[in-house]
Amino acid sequence: MQDWSKTPSATQHIGVLLFDGFSNHCLANTVEPLRAANTLSGRALYDWRFLALDPGPVTSSSGLQVSPHDILAQSAGDMLVVMPSYGFLGHVGWRTQAALRSAAGRFNVLAGMDTGSWLLAEAGLLDRHRATIHWEELTGFAERFPEIEACRERFVIDGNRITCSGAMAAFDLVMHLIGRDQGQALALEVAQLFMTRDSARSHMGGAGSASGYVNRALAVMQENLEAPLPIPEIARRVGRTQKVLEARMRADLGASPAQVYRRLRLNLARKLVAETDLPVAEIALRAGYDDPSAMTRAFRAEFGQSPRAMRSANA
Repeated sequence: MQDWSKTPSATQHIGVLLFDGFSNHCLANTVEPLRAANTLSGRALYDWRFLALDPGPVTSSSGLQVSPHDILAQSAGDMLVVMPSYGFLGHVGWRTQAALRSAAGRFNVLAGMDTGSWLLAEAGLLDRHRATIHWEELTGFAERFPEIEACRERFVIDGNRITCSGAMAAFDLVMHLIGRDQGQALALEVAQLFMTRDSARSHMGGAGSASGYVNRALAVMQENLEAPLPIPEIARRVGRTQKVLEARMRADLGASPAQVYRRLRLNLARKLVAETDLPVAEIALRAGYDDPSAMTRAFRAEFGQSPRAMRSANA
């Protein structure tokens, strides 16, 4: 059972270790959802710093240069994300291994993104763990490291070791972590921002959740915010009974369809409050409320302040 909402935790400090040849796509899919979670929550839930083994810029596979905030040897935190991507075999020497072994004592969690799993494995940091890697490298990975249980999965979380198969899977992984640590309501809102549905819920690391009809239900809700549909009608449109939809949505999101639907409508209301000068009565109508007072009460219960107070604070 997932948690729909959680009390905000202390800021998580994440180091992103880049090597020449890293993937821009993988980097963006890792840090942009974290940035969005901070923005949407109004809190510093995540802090990240770009790291390298040596001072000086690191160049991506497409020529983008990133100037690290610090070197790995001087860094510590909650999670270290290892991101070599292309040309990773050129980074497997003793120096990288020693740096990663040392970092394992300063970071609570180690995560290998894309081909970063190989560097962690060479350092002996994935021994007796389940792990994945970019699937083009999976056969070689399994042969090279028989002490690791290699898995053809999008991402694998095994204790304080995380491995991820590629750039698109990095987004799924980070969405999973946001939902797990901050609640599914925020994860769903981040997913809305990036216009994705399949990653709106957490899953355990395979190709995706078996309950695709929850995604379809979310899509139906999103398409009917101004004129909300009854929950039985939503269930009918996705080919399930209301009871089945209720049970699956509670399992996947930790909330009932009615709670989720209300949050989607209030997310729209909050966006209109923050980004437009529309009167509250008009915002209420666009969010599916005939009564502005009812919308204001629901808004205050969800976000801790009235629409007018939020608008004043933003101004």
